[in-house]
Amino acid sequence: MKSYRKELYFDIEKRREFINITPQIRGCLKESKIKEGLLLCNAMHITASVFINDDESGLHADFEKWLEGIAPEKPYNQYYHNGYEDNADAHLKRTIMGREVVVAITNGQLDFGPWEQIFYGEFDGKRQKRVLVKIIGE
Repeated sequence: MKSYRKELYFDIEKRREFINITPQIRGCLKESKIKEGLLLCNAMHITASVFINDDESGLHADFEKWLEGIAPEKPYNQYYHNGYEDNADAHLKRTIMGREVVVAITNGQLDFGPWEQIFYGEFDGKRQKRVLVKIIGE
């Protein structure tokens, strides 16, 4: 069995962003030369998420509105965590959206359903962030 590992870096300009990282993930798969196996992609930050969904701007706006309704950023003093920081909402949003995805690899391709794409979701950005890509298989 072969194993491949790579970290991808992203310069996040806003506090919250959704970035389609599918092209970078496909590049990692090609680089790995693994044809059959599993791909794990996870956020390397406690206030970020990796998830699979549709690349549609209205849906992304819906995510933003929905998440803000569940865990609003402000007022900061509504959270115990925010005694020293202002990112409690980001931790909660990450918990809702999840940490990682696992995708089957078949014939050297990501085994996706229609419209599926991999996204990095950042909830406390404005700096460089990273994700881990780990691929195992043959």
